[in-house]
Amino acid sequence: MPSPNSIPETEQGAHSQERPTQSTQEGQQMQYNQSPEESLEVGIKDAGVAKEIGWDRPNDPENPRDWSLFKRWYHTLVPALLNFAVTYGTSTYTPGVTQIMAHFQISRTAAFLPLSLYSLGLAFGPVLGAPISETHGRKAVYLGTFPILLLFSVGAALSQNFGTLLVCRFFAGAFGSPTLAVSAGTIADIWDLTEGGASMASAVVILAPFTGPIIGPLVGGYTILDKDWRWLMWDVVFVGGPIYLLTFFTQETYKKTILARRARARGIPLPPGPSGAEGVKLVLTVTLFRPIHMLFTEPIVAAISLYIAFVFGVLFEFFASYPYAFGKVYSFNSGEVGLAFLGLLVGLLASVATFEICNKTLYRTALREAKLRGGRAAPEHRLYASMLGSLGIPISLFWFSWSIRKDVHWISPILAGIPFGWGNLCLFLGTTNYLIELYQDLNGASAMAANGLLRYTFGAVFPLFALPMYEALGIQWAGSLLGFISLLLLPVPWVLFKWGDMIRAKSHYPVAKF
Repeated sequence: MPSPNSIPETEQGAHSQERPTQSTQEGQQMQYNQSPEESLEVGIKDAGVAKEIGWDRPNDPENPRDWSLFKRWYHTLVPALLNFAVTYGTSTYTPGVTQIMAHFQISRTAAFLPLSLYSLGLAFGPVLGAPISETHGRKAVYLGTFPILLLFSVGAALSQNFGTLLVCRFFAGAFGSPTLAVSAGTIADIWDLTEGGASMASAVVILAPFTGPIIGPLVGGYTILDKDWRWLMWDVVFVGGPIYLLTFFTQETYKKTILARRARARGIPLPPGPSGAEGVKLVLTVTLFRPIHMLFTEPIVAAISLYIAFVFGVLFEFFASYPYAFGKVYSFNSGEVGLAFLGLLVGLLASVATFEICNKTLYRTALREAKLRGGRAAPEHRLYASMLGSLGIPISLFWFSWSIRKDVHWISPILAGIPFGWGNLCLFLGTTNYLIELYQDLNGASAMAANGLLRYTFGAVFPLFALPMYEALGIQWAGSLLGFISLLLLPVPWVLFKWGDMIRAKSHYPVAKF
């Protein structure tokens, strides 16, 4: 089994034919890494039985990469839709805040706690999903955890007191989070990231969890016009239930699990893996302890995670500030407020095109130049989209803040959401590629877990202080405050692009050589 602090050369060699090298991954939307302990083939080789339980032939029917195009797309869309349903559950709650205040006799800030706790629950995805995925495969994660989200959503809909609502919302988020954690691995299982379809598949799975929070206020906003707040919780069940049924028609995609089942069927002994306390320690190290350590000891991880977490927090802050601002200035009802979020959606779609253009032009040029030198392109070349996106975030925040006035048409602040959605996802795509390419396998998974922990924590906290801030400072200056903070964070990808080689040379963790 590989050490959690290094990437064994034998493991890299074992996967050399299965995974494309960095230099061949020009056109991919995002480089996905497999789960942290992906070492089955190594153990099999050590046991001298690799030949018996490898893929039987080039077009092995159990090899997900040899499936028909239709079947691969089906297995791509299912986790994408599950991710959409999970994140849809965050914001569909917010149109009911006013009713919940009256029903439970609580303050407005307290009424946003169910949103915050759901977001906080999402931070536990790697901790819950990794051990299930490693021992039972990807499908077990989807089948086993997502229905618990639905059950806790039913509990939230039937809550008779505010405490029950809080508990149900937290555990709904916690048990929805594993699908977010393992869906990237599913894409890597199914697609050769050098082929054309992989780029679109990656885009679909990346977009889905970003789209969910934007659609939630729209559907919830119109629901609450005729129904009470409990229907918002039922909405999560109505959206997620049919999607969950689709998972029953999927097959396992994780190569490690497929080969292990094949070995057991053929009576081939498998090398023992970590179990008991050792297994728990490894999972917690990769998904929790090391990520927290990296946040405090790795400047690159800390800077990127802080920036992305801030932008994610602002997105969640919109769930409180949009109803307040559009309602106060333009007298929008909850359904019309939901429509205002569509500007963000347009920006998200544009960001995927931007990232692809950066990959096909700037990054490809860097690859060619590195090849001529006999080396590899530095990971900093993954940051082109992030540098561009960093410009869109402050533009959006200042535009929104100073255009949402009675003497300015309502379309202007709605359009202001476009550069925010665009900048948000551009920043995420570029920096995520950078972290994974820099830290590789195990440490890359921990770096992304650190990113997720901070991101969802900010998403939980920001809605709680949004309205007090807007009421104290006014719409213009509250939004401008966020804009000024975004200006302070704007240099992060630019600094890493310029001096990243010197910063990563001082890393306390092994990094890839370029």
